Amino acid sequence: MTLQPAGQSLANGAAGHALLHIERALQNGEWDKARTVIRQVVAEPVDSGVNAGLYYGAPAVAFVLNAASADDRSRYSDASRTLDQHVKAAVERKLRHAAAAMRTGRPTAFADYDLFKGLTGFGVLLLTRAPGSEVLGKILTHLVRLVRPRTSDGLQVPGWWVDHHPDPTLPTPGGHANLGMAHGAAGILALLALASRAGRIIDGQQEAIESLADFFDQWRQDSSAGPWWPQWLTCDDLRSGALTSHTHSGRPSWCYGAIGITRALQLAAEATGQKFRQEVAEEALAANLTDRHLDRLDTPGLCHGVAGVYQTAYRAARDARHPSIAERLPALAARLTTLPDGDASGLLTGAAGIALAAETARRNVPPVSDWDRCLLIT
Repeated sequence: MTLQPAGQSLANGAAGHALLHIERALQNGEWDKARTVIRQVVAEPVDSGVNAGLYYGAPAVAFVLNAASADDRSRYSDASRTLDQHVKAAVERKLRHAAAAMRTGRPTAFADYDLFKGLTGFGVLLLTRAPGSEVLGKILTHLVRLVRPRTSDGLQVPGWWVDHHPDPTLPTPGGHANLGMAHGAAGILALLALASRAGRIIDGQQEAIESLADFFDQWRQDSSAGPWWPQWLTCDDLRSGALTSHTHSGRPSWCYGAIGITRALQLAAEATGQKFRQEVAEEALAANLTDRHLDRLDTPGLCHGVAGVYQTAYRAARDARHPSIAERLPALAARLTTLPDGDASGLLTGAAGIALAAETARRNVPPVSDWDRCLLIT
């Protein structure tokens, strides 16, 4: 088994740490620390093999170098162009594998389509690096097809249905349909919406956005504390047409919870020009920012903690039609300083991600590097 170079991990390696120092360098013009960390990222040969995805390997390094060139496109331009070719080859390989699964009726898998390892993550990078490219069009085409339902063992399931568990400790016999931003429908929806907002629209894309929005409407659970969605759906949920796998809401997080889902729905409504749906999404997001919900967050990180909720809410507030989300930002920012730091340098659960969200809170302007594109919230 070949070990993956840890530096090339956006989630918990030097690549994620580099984003923090790049953002600071873009603000203050001092690049020594950022360059040092970037050298750590590429200290070993960059991996463009089967494990490469937005959060690891060539795509992760390309994302980092693109962030570093936010104010000067000549910075790292040669390395970026080389990486672009490796990324394109990795996407084509991923597309062939995903298309073969679809053609033969095999279930897809997280690694085929999700944000971390799959085509959604590649789409994030290409929407930034090559928005008009043919290969991005192929990704969007595949994801539009993936939205269409299919039949599995006589049961109609969403096209992104997987036959594996969401987590080894959380079995879902027969498979599940994931709803979250990191591995599920919210991530697909957010990418399609962001592409539409950027003017990159293929046949069926707008219909796919509306279909996914309808899907989230169907599985929305209303309560006195505000709406919530299950983290995933099981065979029993789909057979009965009612939620049996979840009895209450999970954490209001970016990765799986209502915060990430409502941001995806807000982006979708904006992309399709549906003002009423946008307001509904924003009301739902604001309802999940009350102390009652935020008190359930016991970690500070981006993935499932306060930093991710803050950064997502900040981006949502800038697009919102009403101030209810923005009004909660000061209280959220205060929470960033009340929980212990995460691991030494990780982006998703560690100190780098927390510090980046804190930079946004401190400056009250969007990141210069747009580092949070890797969260699918902008």
